[in-house]
Amino acid sequence: MGCKSCATGGCGTQRGAADGKETAVAGCSSGGCGTGGCNKLNSFDWLSDMATPGWQRYDIVEVKFKGGRKDYYRNVHQLDLTTGDFVVVEMQSGYHMGSVSLQGELVRLQVKKRGIKVSDDTKVIHRIATPKDLEKHEQAINRDLPTLYRAREIIRDLKLNMKLSDVEFQSDNTKATFYYSSEERVDFRELIKLLAAEFKARIEMRQISLRQEAGRLGGIGSCGRELCCSTWLTDFKNIATSAARYQNLSLNPAKLSGQCGRLKCCLNYELDTYVDALRDIPTIDKPLETQKGRAYLQKTDIFRKIMWFGYGTESTWYPLPINRVLEIVELNKQGVIPESFDVLTPVADKEPVTAAALNSDLDRLDKKYATKSKKKKKKTKAKTGTTNGAPAPLNGKAQ
Repeated sequence: MGCKSCATGGCGTQRGAADGKETAVAGCSSGGCGTGGCNKLNSFDWLSDMATPGWQRYDIVEVKFKGGRKDYYRNVHQLDLTTGDFVVVEMQSGYHMGSVSLQGELVRLQVKKRGIKVSDDTKVIHRIATPKDLEKHEQAINRDLPTLYRAREIIRDLKLNMKLSDVEFQSDNTKATFYYSSEERVDFRELIKLLAAEFKARIEMRQISLRQEAGRLGGIGSCGRELCCSTWLTDFKNIATSAARYQNLSLNPAKLSGQCGRLKCCLNYELDTYVDALRDIPTIDKPLETQKGRAYLQKTDIFRKIMWFGYGTESTWYPLPINRVLEIVELNKQGVIPESFDVLTPVADKEPVTAAALNSDLDRLDKKYATKSKKKKKKTKAKTGTTNGAPAPLNGKAQ
């Protein structure tokens, strides 16, 4: 009763020994499955190799059922159990079968974490499952899918506004639990009568949320991994759209919604880090005023602490560090409009251009062109000048 990895030795089971027999090393039979395929929402038992005296052993065992549901039972008969073993447990009416997912001191921590009160009224483990029990349990599992299809037809005929997602039969076939989701209150009294007459079993209707429904059905998320709700996430916290705003994500429902139709649970994973980083980012309520125009905030690089601004008439964005943004905001509050993002000195505060400065520029240009005219005159004299009172030779030769 293991996963496919156990059959191929992927979880630690060595196959194909010299004598043709399998040699179990650390597979499912010894509680060391490394793939997690056998137990959804499982906890790694890192104390499995440490032997505990019998009188100190914690007698509460965690048992896992279909869909990742877990419950805790007392091992009053002191059975020698191993993670992955199928056991017959006590139920309110009849018995059910599940697999051992955790035992020992780690179960004590789980019980304390979930606030479960252990007393003499806690249900017990009857025995380890026999081949006959496993066969009967397999027959009960095979009834789940046909029952689901037939129950959906009955719901459709009754025109009930509810979505039936899963069915779980008890191992003794005396009880069937129907898991459904609905956004409004549903009167399913007539439905229970029809289902009980159809399947000859005690019917229990259990409403679950859309996130729990996605966790039971499973699937692959947009990240390429299995859904968190179907692998390790057990408690679902409230997720608001502000979590996406803090992380500068596009408010696109198609990208922010998971397979359950609600906001993705992973939006909360890095939210605290973003909130801590946003404490140093100033809040810009209005555009920055410069001589070039009004600059509007376009985006913010939270971790690099850079804010990008763009003018209304341009498509170019200008990156500014936080300290420069704070300086410009402070100048605007004082009524000072800087020249640009790089030059914070306003135009009014610059030294005015006087007439003397303009005259000095003109004098410098006059001197420049005067020297050029003198050089031209010297070159002209050199070309038309005489040598020892005689005319200058033509082409450097005497006439």
